[in-house]
Amino acid sequence: MRTTITVADDVAAEMERLRREEGLGPSEALNVLARRGMASRGLQHADYVHHSAPIGLLVDVTNVAEVLDLLDDDPAAGHRGGRPT
Repeated sequence: MRTTITVADDVAAEMERLRREEGLGPSEALNVLARRGMASRGLQHADYVHHSAPIGLLVDVTNVAEVLDLLDDDPAAGHRGGRPT
């Protein structure tokens, strides 16, 4: 099938890389990229699993505003919670 398409810059760059490295023509390079994309649809991706570890946190972080106030404490500057004391 012959048709006219608009190719995004990143796709064009990858087509050019394939053309140089594998000696392909523009249509062949585009077909290789399209087939790779179609083949990747069937791949199973592992679900993300978050791993946590105890770090000995001694601050209750359930109240974000209080945590931010604690982090803003600067006794040397005479400020508490970002506000002058």
